[in-house]
Amino acid sequence: MEHKEEHNWTIEAKASLFDLKLNEVWAYRDLLVLLVRRDFVSFYKQTILGPLWFFIQPLFTTIIFTFIFGNLAGISTDGLPKPLFYMAGITAWNYFADCLTKTSTVFRDNAGIFGKVYFPRFIMPLSIVVSNLVRFGVQMLLFVMLMAYYYFTGAHFNISWAICLFPLVVLLMALLGLGSGMIISAMTTKYRDLAFLVGFGVQLLMYATTVIYPLSTALTKYPEYAWIIEYNPMTPIIETFRYGFLGEGSFSWGSLGYATGVTTALLLFGIVIFKKVERNFVDTV
Repeated sequence: MEHKEEHNWTIEAKASLFDLKLNEVWAYRDLLVLLVRRDFVSFYKQTILGPLWFFIQPLFTTIIFTFIFGNLAGISTDGLPKPLFYMAGITAWNYFADCLTKTSTVFRDNAGIFGKVYFPRFIMPLSIVVSNLVRFGVQMLLFVMLMAYYYFTGAHFNISWAICLFPLVVLLMALLGLGSGMIISAMTTKYRDLAFLVGFGVQLLMYATTVIYPLSTALTKYPEYAWIIEYNPMTPIIETFRYGFLGEGSFSWGSLGYATGVTTALLLFGIVIFKKVERNFVDTV
């Protein structure tokens, strides 16, 4: 009796640049879970405080920002309690920044695995976005606890209807970091210097985003430079985040639509360049 072999899919040298093979990603979902667990365990395995760093980092950053920018520099926070204002910006920014910086080295960090076994490569950057989502969830819990504290102490802030846009805001942060990170990761396979510039560049980019100041202050005090901040796609995302949870911020549908458009464009370009580089990157990494 002749045995007939069955195959779930075929590995081909040529494929569409927009084909992420999501059916394979779903089939390898167990690998995705293992990679998320690996990222979590490997990062905190040899630390004393472990997952408490999820709380410590944004808490201490908020304290420093409150002291330097709120008290010494006297930068406006739109009437919101200073720690609450800074915590909102830090929580949103950290998720985007982590997705960007960790995705930007995905080819270099996993060259050994990529060269030995086949699996859909898109799982690697996707696992980074998912694992960072866990950290973001923990930091959101700290932010909500801070909101509750200020609410019961009589501080002035109001949760607005825009809180319903929270899932969209999180999705935009994830996709913006994913798309930008894949572009940089693909470029670092040929231009190694970019890997050293990412961390420094992300820090500078934070100051061109409304993390430590409201957009209204930038428009009032520095109108000639405010366009740089306005055209930063993370600005309307953070402003929407603040407006939803705290009732203060320069929210507009046009700005959010602009951020969505830029995010979509960067994601599509990131997919194209990622798919192009993954075919032969082992020879250059």
